[in-house]
Amino acid sequence: MSVRPPLRIVSAGLATVTAAALLAGCGSHSDGDASGGKGATRVVAADNGQITIPVDPKRVVATGYAVPVLIEAKAPLVGISTWPRGLGLMTPQERTDYDKLHKIGGATAKETNYEAIAATKPDLIIIGVPKPVLGEIDLKRLESIAPVVAIGPSLPSAWRELSARQADAAGRAGHTEETRKAYEKRTEELKAKYAGAVGGLKFGHLGAYNETSQGTFQREFAGSWGTNIAQDIGLNYYGQVKKDTGGSSAVSETPSIEELPASLGEADVITYTVQDDGTPSAGVQYVLDSPLWKNLPAVKAGKAYPIRYTAAATYAQAQRTLDSVDQALAPLLAK
Repeated sequence: MSVRPPLRIVSAGLATVTAAALLAGCGSHSDGDASGGKGATRVVAADNGQITIPVDPKRVVATGYAVPVLIEAKAPLVGISTWPRGLGLMTPQERTDYDKLHKIGGATAKETNYEAIAATKPDLIIIGVPKPVLGEIDLKRLESIAPVVAIGPSLPSAWRELSARQADAAGRAGHTEETRKAYEKRTEELKAKYAGAVGGLKFGHLGAYNETSQGTFQREFAGSWGTNIAQDIGLNYYGQVKKDTGGSSAVSETPSIEELPASLGEADVITYTVQDDGTPSAGVQYVLDSPLWKNLPAVKAGKAYPIRYTAAATYAQAQRTLDSVDQALAPLLAK
């Protein structure tokens, strides 16, 4: 139940989850059964308020950004929305689990199937749609089925905090800790590896969510889909959006292709999003074929590099993104 990122969403800061952030997402047992026994409940902070949920849920429905992390966490899922953008990032076992799970909705908030959700008889529903589109969900209808916890991003890099909170709500508190530590260890290694090569360079990023029919390109700035993980190893993505209207517009924009030289002309290095198989999407290929692209200083200098797996939404998945960034930037070490 995701929403096509550029139209609707997403990146908070690049810091890892702090204790305070986790505490904000977690709650305490209710007075009704503070022992944590059968029927125990607790209160968690969510986008839709302070929500009373089971301490140990047994039948969980997940949508959007909650899908990949709860599959990784082996939460007791009985239904999920589709998550096509992240299929290439799943391990073989996770993909098997994903395929077997009952689908209760499509890849957008509007594709929610309320009857299908009710049929799974959940005791908890975790909605992982971006905050800007939460209004497209009939929360009252869902609340008549089971407690609803809405934990969705307002910016792309928010997956760090949200994945921990989503796992906690599903009774898998602490699941992300091991993968977070592994991710941070890898970022430190790559930061040290590339410190001498990327220091002082201005990076720009070409995203994949433009409309070719409109003659546009997507410029992503710091904290966006294609940049937030690369930033963790020290890349400096310069510039800012011309108009911030909230959500993803704070970190990306889709200007006319004619603005390409003005937008990316100062970049020493350009990274660009490619699909999981390494090939450009139609939107990216449209830009790569443009004479304006080919005349950019960074492109003419041979410093335009593709990055795969920019749709990572968990720490485990983000390690694959780091591997792609490492592979892409390797030529900088030889120059």
